[in-house]
This record gives sequence, C-alpha cells and structure tokens, in this order.
Amino acid sequence: MTQIVIGIDGGGSKTQAIVADEHGATISEIVGPGSAVRPGKVADSARVIAEVVRDALASCDMTHVTPRALCVGVAGVGRDAERQDLWQALVAMDLAEELVIHSDFAVALDDAFGDGPGILLISGTGSVAFGRGPTGTTARCGGWGPMCGDEGSGAWIGRRALSVVTAAADGREPETALTGAVLTAAQVNETQDLIAWAANATPGQLATLAPVVLSVAESGDLRANALVSLAVEELTLHIRALARQLFGDERAALPVALTGGMLQRGSTLRKRLEHRLKSAVPGAQLRTDAVVPARGAVRAALRIVGADVG
Repeated sequence: MTQIVIGIDGGGSKTQAIVADEHGATISEIVGPGSAVRPGKVADSARVIAEVVRDALASCDMTHVTPRALCVGVAGVGRDAERQDLWQALVAMDLAEELVIHSDFAVALDDAFGDGPGILLISGTGSVAFGRGPTGTTARCGGWGPMCGDEGSGAWIGRRALSVVTAAADGREPETALTGAVLTAAQVNETQDLIAWAANATPGQLATLAPVVLSVAESGDLRANALVSLAVEELTLHIRALARQLFGDERAALPVALTGGMLQRGSTLRKRLEHRLKSAVPGAQLRTDAVVPARGAVRAALRIVGADVG
C-alpha cells in the first residue's frame, strides 16, 4: 500500500492541506476554514485541523489509510506552550502515525528556500518575517499577534481603516471614499454600527476590509493611499530588520520571498512593496516563484519518515 503524508498550512482565514505520497508527489489538495491558534482556543484550532485532514483524505478516497506522518504548520504557535498544547490535542485524535507541529512561517520558509539562506515575509490576516542567514542562524521579526502587532497585515489594515472612517465621521479627518466602501463591506448602514461590528469581529473578519482599502486607494483616494503606504513601510521594516541581523546590513545580497493573501502576485500592496524595497533594502533579490507553505509542510513530514526531500 502507498504510504502517504499530509502537510498543513493553517492561517487565520484558511487552512490548506496537501496529501502526498512517499516521494512528495501531490495526491490531493483542499482548503478549509482558518485554524490559527488563538490564546485559550487551542481546542478550536485542533478541531478545524482534524476536520481538514479528514476531508483531505476523503477527497482522494483514502479515509481508510492512516498517514505515515502529519506536519501541521500553523499560525499562533510561536510559543512552546501553545505548540505543546496543540500537539497533545491532535495526538489524542489519532490522525497519523507521527505528528509534528511547526509555525506557519517555518514551513513557508522551507518551501521558499529549502535549507538555504533567505528572508520570507508573510502578510495575510496577520504578518511576520522569518529568515535564515548564510551561517544557518535563524531569526524572526513581527508576528506579535492582532493585539500587539501584525503591522501591514490584512487585519491591521482593516482596523486602521475603521479608525479612518470614524475620524472622518467626527470631522477629525477629511471625507474619504473609505467610508461608504467600509460600510458596504461590513454590511452595516451607519458609521455608528461599526462599533458593534468591530467589537465582535475576528482578525479574519477585519482582514476582509483590506481589499476594500486597496481598491479605494487604486481609485485615487488620498486617505486610503496613505494607509497603504504606511502598510508598505511597516512590511519593509520587517525585512530590513532581518537583513541587518542576519546578513550584516540591507545592502548585502539576500534572497527575499513574499507570500500571504495580501501579497499575491500583481496585488497593489505587493507592487508597492517591491518598489519600496529597491531603495530601503537594495540588496534584496526577490524570488518570483510562488511560496506554498503546505508544500513546505509536506517536506517536513517527509523528513519524519526519512525520505529524501532534496
């Protein structure tokens, strides 16, 4: 019988699973709900991940097969306590013969650079940069979560957009096209209705406002453009900080990869970030290949079973 492994990439908005054979060839690939670990919500993340694993096996008629290894790369496990709690919850569900938990950015870095040096910037619902230097030293920047950080992410942009809209309603800022666009996206009628909406909004729901901001910026709205520029600057600082820490300074030649829902190829945020990096991090050598974190998780799962991953 063919041995299989599963790689998981769990973010705030979605969870991607790839079922692969012992050689790393993809058998099936599905996307489910977000499974990022929130403080005190490990059980919820474990439940979503387990459901995605089962759905992935069902999608290729392998519900009768126990995966040889499962690698879960998920946001929110940067601390040992959360990682251990999630591992214990998933082990109890008996999803695979062997299980390993990594951060979402670790599996993404694996897919982007393998064992080589480079800096990976992720901006989706949240944001984080992770890098490996020429000597093998690793470091991270950002990723402090929706309450303390995640600058330049979808949730961060969404939250800042709410502040712009409410300030405009007060007359503290000029009128902006963001007002109507945000109200429509939040499906409310009045600016005051945003109070209750924001109070109950998850980071993923806040992130749904980010595409609205980018669209309004493209139409020429000055306040939306200022917000996008601020997001670009924040993301640039993530890369520059790691360039100095791992490569000496921002002028040294260093591979850079961009990924996450906010940095899809051709997006306004990505194009403006690429332009900004030319002056702020002149040594950056941008990779054009798409980064697929779930594919990096498959590589990690294959290592567990002793397969050659190249």
